[in-house]
Amino acid sequence: MQEDQPLAPGRLWRNVPNAISIARLIATSVLLASVVLHRVELFKWLLLACLLSDILDGLIARLFRLTSKLGASLDSTADILMMLIGMLGLLVFQRPFVSAHYRELLVVAVFYVAEVIASLWRYGKVSSFHTLLGRVAAYSAGIFVMSLLFWGYHGWLFYMTVIVFVVELLEEMVLIYLLPEWRSDVGGMYRVLSGRGADS
Repeated sequence: MQEDQPLAPGRLWRNVPNAISIARLIATSVLLASVVLHRVELFKWLLLACLLSDILDGLIARLFRLTSKLGASLDSTADILMMLIGMLGLLVFQRPFVSAHYRELLVVAVFYVAEVIASLWRYGKVSSFHTLLGRVAAYSAGIFVMSLLFWGYHGWLFYMTVIVFVVELLEEMVLIYLLPEWRSDVGGMYRVLSGRGADS
């Protein structure tokens, strides 16, 4: 009987970003449980780990050119779940902040839901553009939420994050209009208009 051949190092390395995304997907169930059980310490430390893993798998995929349609879909799905549970966590653990800033948060939520609906309508699945502005918005949101959970509210950081997020979501909706077929890792609207957006 022939023994199974081990995976080649290159092939094994290629699966690392997807493995990180899958681990983050699994972690979202624990993250949700921490909200339901009101375990704020578990919530904030696990959320921090999820955010850092999101940065890590993106860096590995871009630096070593390991991007794929599957990887983009896994990453986007994990991002959506993490964002939704993160917002639920803020509702539970940061109720005074949410009450004071519900209008701004509602604006971001409306734009976000509109972008997801537009993508589902256009492509039948969520977008995975992974634009530069999208990364800036994600990092800004992560920094703000972690700062809020660990050190408290900082107004300048909050409003900067809201503005960046709205601009980024507007860019994504324009990209959905411009691109008739689903594409990942397009870089941004400028690259698409100049014909240099990456296809995966």
